Amino acid sequence: MPDYVAGLDIGTTKIACIIAEKDIYGQMKIMGVGVAPSTGLRKGVVVNIEKTVKGIKDAVREAELMAGYDIKSVYVGIAGEHIRSFNKTGAVAVKSAAGEISQDDVDLVLENASAFPALNERETLHIIPQNFVVDDQPGIKDPIGMSGVRLEANVHIVTGAVSSAQNIYKSVEMAGLKVNDLVLEPLASCHAVLEQDEKEVGVALVDMGGGTTDVAIYSEEGLMQTFVIGLGGEYVTKDIALGIRTPLVKAEEIKKKYGCADESQVPDDEMFPTPGVAGREERQVHRKMLATIIGPRVEEILTLAARKINESGCRNMLGAGVVLTGGGSELEGIENVASRIFQLPIKLGKPQGFTGLVDAARSPKHATGVGLCMYGFEHGPTMGAGEKAASFDMKSFVEKVKEWFAKNF
Repeated sequence: MPDYVAGLDIGTTKIACIIAEKDIYGQMKIMGVGVAPSTGLRKGVVVNIEKTVKGIKDAVREAELMAGYDIKSVYVGIAGEHIRSFNKTGAVAVKSAAGEISQDDVDLVLENASAFPALNERETLHIIPQNFVVDDQPGIKDPIGMSGVRLEANVHIVTGAVSSAQNIYKSVEMAGLKVNDLVLEPLASCHAVLEQDEKEVGVALVDMGGGTTDVAIYSEEGLMQTFVIGLGGEYVTKDIALGIRTPLVKAEEIKKKYGCADESQVPDDEMFPTPGVAGREERQVHRKMLATIIGPRVEEILTLAARKINESGCRNMLGAGVVLTGGGSELEGIENVASRIFQLPIKLGKPQGFTGLVDAARSPKHATGVGLCMYGFEHGPTMGAGEKAASFDMKSFVEKVKEWFAKNF
């Protein structure tokens, strides 16, 4: 069986499994895509393990049938309002009498920067190096071999609630799979949709999921901020169901087929059929009326994202503007609305950089799943499958950082 990675996006409205391998040219090749409804989560957090397990099994089974082989382990996305992130700095004196910075100095300063009081209810998900400062010279990516007296490191730390992480682990393992690593969903999506030059110029990724909207901000210094907003596409669907009096399942279908976030783009006389509730007669509804329901909720979500970006102090760093991705970004007219709210260049982010099932996977709704596979190929297994979600091993972290620098510099 070929070497593969599998990404599992456990979302609020859908569970998606992506299976990928490397082709003969070393490029990632998508072999299987499986999607199943998600009914066991709320705002990105597992609230019903039995329903979540069923959704995982259904999505994985579909992807396995398409790929032609079974999978044993997965990289799993994690999101939700419980996610917290912050930047931290550490500093050490250079050990060498000659003042030359060694790998040991880098390991020590990263360990120093990563030290913070352990909280029983929080788990460390990611510790991501941003840059180094040698004496008074900032913005250094790889300080090894440089001369200096004092070495500083800036890192971005992401934490999540232990209970939420453990419930994800439990659901995946009950579905018969092992967890290679838990990966913050916007971080995974960045792997799939952002170009390197966008990250260097400065960009904000806004990943619009079903239960939450996740934001990641990059600048030339690296990943600067990540945060989660507790609103997503399911709230648009609920508004539609109430506004035009139709079942939720039909409201989701209507949103995808006829929805538009910008009322000005919809002709006045365009209509569509709407099923009634509990056997009531089908009705004709103006599509412009539907847009007046969708528009305000989309504006609310994007306005909250814009406010978070402004509060982070990073807005002026966003030379490449904002990239929208996730299933919620597929609404017609959303780029116009986003441009008006962010007052920055807007781009719709689709997964790229792979071969194979391009038509099935190159959709914003699969940004996280495809990105999880890319993350897996780039980083390799980083946590022992089945490890307790609440554990964090500093020695293991230092080894991961060494691998990260070896691959990126």
